[in-house]
Amino acid sequence: MEFFQQVHKSLLQGSKDTIQRELMNNIDWNQRLICIKGFRSVGKTTFLLDYIKTHHPDSNDVLYLNLNNFYFTKRKISSFADEFAKRGGKVLLLDQIQKYPDWSADLRKCLDEIPDLKIIFTSSPVLRITEDNPDLEGMASIYHLEGLSFREYLNHETGSNFRTYTLEEILNNHIEIAQKVVDEIRPLAYFDEYLRHGYFPYYIHDPNFYIDKLLKNINLALEIDVPYINQIEFKYLPKLRKLLHIIASETPFTPNVSKLASSVETSRATIMNYLKYLKHARLINLLYENGGSDDDQMKKPDKVYMQNTNLLNAIAPNNFDKATVRQTFFYNQVGYVCELAKSPVADFCVNGKYKFNVGGRKLKPEKGIYAASDVIEVGEGNKIPLWLFGFLY
Repeated sequence: MEFFQQVHKSLLQGSKDTIQRELMNNIDWNQRLICIKGFRSVGKTTFLLDYIKTHHPDSNDVLYLNLNNFYFTKRKISSFADEFAKRGGKVLLLDQIQKYPDWSADLRKCLDEIPDLKIIFTSSPVLRITEDNPDLEGMASIYHLEGLSFREYLNHETGSNFRTYTLEEILNNHIEIAQKVVDEIRPLAYFDEYLRHGYFPYYIHDPNFYIDKLLKNINLALEIDVPYINQIEFKYLPKLRKLLHIIASETPFTPNVSKLASSVETSRATIMNYLKYLKHARLINLLYENGGSDDDQMKKPDKVYMQNTNLLNAIAPNNFDKATVRQTFFYNQVGYVCELAKSPVADFCVNGKYKFNVGGRKLKPEKGIYAASDVIEVGEGNKIPLWLFGFLY
């Protein structure tokens, strides 16, 4: 126990200045079991440490544990948690829960037998925490830590403190909001760099090797996270990698499943499964005409996008054209807080009622359709700057 307490203190003392993530303000921290999901190196560990520094500074009843530690190959989490609680512990933070084989049953045992203990844990985005899991169904509150919003990136780069806005606030007051931002900084001066290298927080400390690290994390997700959860044999990984490259090279596109199956040399059913695996891994986004989660869909998606523009730039830089990047950015930023669906008359339908076309400065709004326009600082009427949709979180 003392060893882990010393590691805990060392991590807090050695942590560098970080970007304050909006998710910190959106979580109900009174819940007993909280899961933070996120892509590799999106900042989950830093997020836990920031939580400790914000909510429990200089407290001895909080403990951070990384389950990568070999100690937990011989000791159960529930046993450790019981000892921690008997020593006065109140909050246990478990990093990388997927590294621990019996995580589900052991977390449930903690809930049942240690009523005064709160547990916050992180996991890979592909881990099924409550889905088909009777141990934790209805017990765990799940949150997703995404990459930096354009607002979070701007705040760090400029030292500003711009707040978030709801979609309705942007639709109704976008001219006033955009003008306030433009009066302080020039957002378009930062936009292109964000689209290429600003989504994952590690750009701050290692900008020259950002793409290399991103490619490494993509491959680790494909080689470890996706196969481990979905029980894919190693010999099939080249097919998964090939599919991802095809998607990055052609996105956004309406998938021809038979053609994809032929290109990857697998079955149509396997392609449909692979698309869901890549979506769960936070590598791609799927758009359906009726909206909703891809878990609820029986048919193929209407369109496929990369999950964020940095992934697109890393995997298929030759497809980093303006039209593709604009739509990918819009889906990524708006889709985090709203439900998106394909519209028969526009690029996107948001929350079942707002229709958007996404384009450049010459894009004009149509009747009943908003225009999300790039390369403008301030909009007019139903024409809204594209960059402003990066202020939703």
